[in-house]
Amino acid sequence: MIKDPKVADKLQINLDKGILLSGPIGCGKTSIMHLLKPFSNHCKDYKIKTCREISFEFAKHGYEALSPYTQKSNRQTRLSGYCFDDLGAEQQIKHFGNDCNVMAEILITRYEHFIENKSITHITTNLSASEIENVYGNRLRSRMRNMFNVVSFDSNSKDKRR
Repeated sequence: MIKDPKVADKLQINLDKGILLSGPIGCGKTSIMHLLKPFSNHCKDYKIKTCREISFEFAKHGYEALSPYTQKSNRQTRLSGYCFDDLGAEQQIKHFGNDCNVMAEILITRYEHFIENKSITHITTNLSASEIENVYGNRLRSRMRNMFNVVSFDSNSKDKRR
């Protein structure tokens, strides 16, 4: 978040990519993203939104509900930054019979914007890479490799509430 190229090189972090925090339930992924938010500069600022909440928005409003996450306004040069919290916790949702893997659609579109104009996305998830591929497909997993610096907590990480 502080854009230090020397530290990023040392840690093999690409400053143009977002963060994908992966780890067991309760290890502090969401808390870390809330703590990092004040350190992001105004160009890389982000909102935190749960994937379940986005899925419920789709169920209520249909494809129109995806536009805040996939389209920029006329005044924007890139998409608004988002941290999609708890990827994989959302359900396959229908809107008037239309089935949609909501987060897959959003992330594929955000990938296109990432390639075009470096729009940044962050994610927290309990899923492993193979579980992401099973739920969202190989195509999205491949694009996610390009979009994110992956930071994984050990599967034995303790729940922060204990």
